[in-house]
Amino acid sequence: MTLASAGLPQYVKLYHAACEDTPTHVALPNSWTPESNAIAWRDMVVSAIDTVWVLVAAFLVFFMQAGFAMVEAGLTRAKNAGNIVMKNLMDFAVGSLAYWMVGFAIMFGAGSAFFGSSGFFLSGDWSFLGLNVPIEAFWLFQVVFAGTAATIVSGAMAERTRFTGYLIYSAVISAVIYPVVGHWTWGGGWLSQLGSQGFMDFAGSTVVHSVGGWAALAGAIVLGPRIGKYNEDGSINPLPGHSITLAALGVFILWFGWFGFNPGSTLSGTDPAIALIATNTSLAAAAGATLAMLTSWIRYGKPDVSMTLNGTLAGLVGITAGCAFVDIWAAVVIGALSGILVVHGVEFFDRVHVDDAVGAIAVHAVAGAFGTLAVGLFATDGGLFYGGGFEQLLVQLAGVLSVFAWTFGTAYVLFKLLAATIGLRVTPDEETMGLDLGEHGLTAYPDWAPLQPGLGSAHAQAARVSRGQTG
Repeated sequence: MTLASAGLPQYVKLYHAACEDTPTHVALPNSWTPESNAIAWRDMVVSAIDTVWVLVAAFLVFFMQAGFAMVEAGLTRAKNAGNIVMKNLMDFAVGSLAYWMVGFAIMFGAGSAFFGSSGFFLSGDWSFLGLNVPIEAFWLFQVVFAGTAATIVSGAMAERTRFTGYLIYSAVISAVIYPVVGHWTWGGGWLSQLGSQGFMDFAGSTVVHSVGGWAALAGAIVLGPRIGKYNEDGSINPLPGHSITLAALGVFILWFGWFGFNPGSTLSGTDPAIALIATNTSLAAAAGATLAMLTSWIRYGKPDVSMTLNGTLAGLVGITAGCAFVDIWAAVVIGALSGILVVHGVEFFDRVHVDDAVGAIAVHAVAGAFGTLAVGLFATDGGLFYGGGFEQLLVQLAGVLSVFAWTFGTAYVLFKLLAATIGLRVTPDEETMGLDLGEHGLTAYPDWAPLQPGLGSAHAQAARVSRGQTG
């Protein structure tokens, strides 16, 4: 059997032809030379490696959805755990469809400096992007980023948001709000054209995390605080979560997933820079955790677990913009300052009565904005501390402010419209009872508390009867 009849890929045939003295059994192009074949073979192997790399990175980032779900569930009360898991599942499911239909085209399609207008439903020719991986692999990597931006909002609005309103929000942010920002920065839009280097946000401190954080701020303001969170005199009542263990598991998952988030943004498994990016990512997380722990220890007399967990995430968010642009020592500084900022950020939003159930605004909006600005200071090419002057810092500031204005403004209008039409907040009775029962008719922990009559699955009701429970 000859290679020509073996059904092998053409690059394998050419490889074998290059290795044999007389490749007469292979039909070769007229332009074939050993040198050109070696180049073609190299390019095909690199493309295959890059494709696998991008897919594996996408899988890691997808796993971050589980991390967000665990963090949010752990830092909120048990009576809402099922609702939180449902939101973190469905914002990705609904968002994926919206991003496939509309969002990806707005973000990466050909169009203006403000939004793309071609390639809806992933159709058409995408060769103008110059990718070294299939468009499907690139789309998958991008959709998990869109899912991250969407799910950040869930935590800040937890324990009082109507599920239907949340689903609509998830579709809109994935289809329009996030993709517009992505187009400005990564799709050739106007932010990418500012200054000599453009707005620098390698993996999304602002494009992904601040978008989610500013939308979360808008949602928390429109919703108002949870029942019992603030007293008439302005004092604050803690509403502690039910499982710090789940929250910690979520943070470990997120730290792990970030190795896909940041190094994966190279879109190349053959780029040696992935080593520096991964190192910067991990050290920033470590510094964020350590400084958040020390800050809380000094302020509260004991090292606060939830603040330390959020400090880890703040360090990760903070370094995401500059992970490919800064030296290792700068990554540690950025992570450390992000860890300090998140403690003060959580306290600030509590003082102004913006009820963020998990600290998402401080983690993603505040640390994301800071990390983006830090690129203008610490970037080895163009940063202020490396002799680049103020140009890049001003470009970074313009990007942070424009993304805030767009995201907060559109999200605020969206949430106001939802509140005025279908309703955004559950009733006080549903909030007090818990959204597991009020929104889904079940409870995440059926052995902890009996279900209300007529609510819950048939299995749960049967279990109650078998235990002799009524009413």
